[in-house]
Amino acid sequence: MRQRLLRGGAGAVTLASALFATTALPAGAAPTPATPKIKVRNGETQPVFSRADAVTQTVDVETTVDSDRDGVRDRVRMRLIRPKETDAGLKVATIIEPSPYWAGTHDVPMHPVDIDGVQRKGRAAAKRNLAEVFPGYLDNYYVPRGYAVAQVDSIGTGGSTGCPTSGDRQEQAGARAAVDWLNGRARGWSPDGAPVKAAWSTGNVGMTGQSYNGTLPNMAAATGVKGLKAIVPVAAISSWYDYYRANGGVVAPYEFQGEDLDVLAKAVLTRKNPEVCKQVIDEITAKQDRVTGDYSKVWAERDYVGDARKVTAAVMVVHGLNDWNVKVKHSVQWWNALKRAGVPRKLWLHQANHATPVRWRGEEWMRQTGRWFDRFLYNIPNGIDREPRVDIERAPGQWETAREWPVPGTRTVGLALNAGPNGQPGALSPRPRGGAPQAFTDQGRTRTAEQLVVNENQADPNRLAYLTGALKRPVRINGTPRAAFRASLDGRSPYLTALLVDYGTDTRPTGRRANTTEQFCPGEGVPGDSGCIPRQTHVTETAPYKIITRGWLDVRNRYSISRETPVRPGRLYDLRWDFEPTDYVVKPGHRLGVIVLSTDYDYTLRYTPGTKVTVQPGASKVLLPLARGGREALK
Repeated sequence: MRQRLLRGGAGAVTLASALFATTALPAGAAPTPATPKIKVRNGETQPVFSRADAVTQTVDVETTVDSDRDGVRDRVRMRLIRPKETDAGLKVATIIEPSPYWAGTHDVPMHPVDIDGVQRKGRAAAKRNLAEVFPGYLDNYYVPRGYAVAQVDSIGTGGSTGCPTSGDRQEQAGARAAVDWLNGRARGWSPDGAPVKAAWSTGNVGMTGQSYNGTLPNMAAATGVKGLKAIVPVAAISSWYDYYRANGGVVAPYEFQGEDLDVLAKAVLTRKNPEVCKQVIDEITAKQDRVTGDYSKVWAERDYVGDARKVTAAVMVVHGLNDWNVKVKHSVQWWNALKRAGVPRKLWLHQANHATPVRWRGEEWMRQTGRWFDRFLYNIPNGIDREPRVDIERAPGQWETAREWPVPGTRTVGLALNAGPNGQPGALSPRPRGGAPQAFTDQGRTRTAEQLVVNENQADPNRLAYLTGALKRPVRINGTPRAAFRASLDGRSPYLTALLVDYGTDTRPTGRRANTTEQFCPGEGVPGDSGCIPRQTHVTETAPYKIITRGWLDVRNRYSISRETPVRPGRLYDLRWDFEPTDYVVKPGHRLGVIVLSTDYDYTLRYTPGTKVTVQPGASKVLLPLARGGREALK
């Protein structure tokens, strides 16, 4: 039964007038301590419990699946830390960080990306000692405030059984099982085999984490599991197709060219007796299809966006605008689906790459995420759900808020790719102007996108360039740009790549961060764990351009991402595809450019060079989501 909130004096809201209260007793009777309670002040749980004296335990939780096919349901291992008062009747909510990485990873070779080429080296191996319990700040901050904090090894990793399956419904069931156990719906055992129940649990659960650790909360929430009240997914996947594919093409996460579902499953396979998973992973290899890149059943069962209507947890979505590993599309399409489903939600967009803002905006991060969990796990009416929904880092350390994203007033503006006076470079203009077809020859197997965007004022045989004039006013692009080209391909490469580029020398964030000499200490330290983390600052770079965003199309999938249609050499087709979402301001005096390539060296498969790509000027354009005033700035 939900405990009634009592309002105390001096701005405090408490669940009891004191941590240990006493009741009136007959004369001479010894007082009996009352059940301990959490304490709340100004809408926030207070650190009144000891992290140093907290109770730890390990529980193996039964799932509903048998991914390793041994006839026994998989179990996921949970390591818990909770206030010692939970052994004296205190009921607490739980915050879980699930992960396949707690036991480290293996070095696994990547798939070849030069077609008829060689393998690339895989992710670096990293072993972790599981005795190093509770890294990070969650335990230091939340346990003193009356929460349990848990790590969960996803199936096939660490102390769990089963096989890692890179995001499918079996792995999803493993993430859900921890919530079920905390609500008394799943069985659990201690390592010695004794049955264990969570008698101390309120049944209210939150989840958080970054990357795969943030994807697992998305996965659990998409099942609609009862008791999961709030999640904070950071740089998290919402559809694995969009992690390893794009618009029908095989497209890599940045720095992991050649990785795929099977490579990742092998990398995180750290359970005992890993050989039992060979057949499971071999089947993933056989079905993932690195030849066509088509959307199939393999990807449908790893796509959570369509299940947003099942989500009952409040979701605080966090993503870096410079993240090319888990690309921004994952959070944006999740955000949009949650909006349509009426799910309580917040959004943070920041200027780093694959990172969590606690290291450079620590105080505000802890305030908002702490209140998010307090509001939905303890039903504390602190107003966090009435604050502006969106926090955007416009430049390093410069944040602004908005009530929605894309920002109200955003409109789609079409800019035609027009031929220039001498052919190339061409002009980017709201008014289409015809001209002779323009062509280039693909050399992306040896030239990177960064090499092909330079010298934008000169013709280049291996790409096309289209530029606006110098802008008189700032132009803010926020949302998902789209391309609508009339083009043909003649050669082996099926790819068409478009880059949106800001041309103008400026100092911009790179996405990387660097540690400073300062520490941020959000929670109670204990021997061996100071409770502090290094503060970071954004790394910037002064350069004459920046690639704002990019988008890829496998032209064979021009009608559907689920099936290929042959491409007739030299035939012009009407082609439409999306760029990765962005929120970016092009400054006055800069020019906005569109660069057209075929192979994108760091992302797409790399076919034999020589494909000829022809684009029809005037009939080709980009569609940009521009904030209020953007249309006028481009006239």
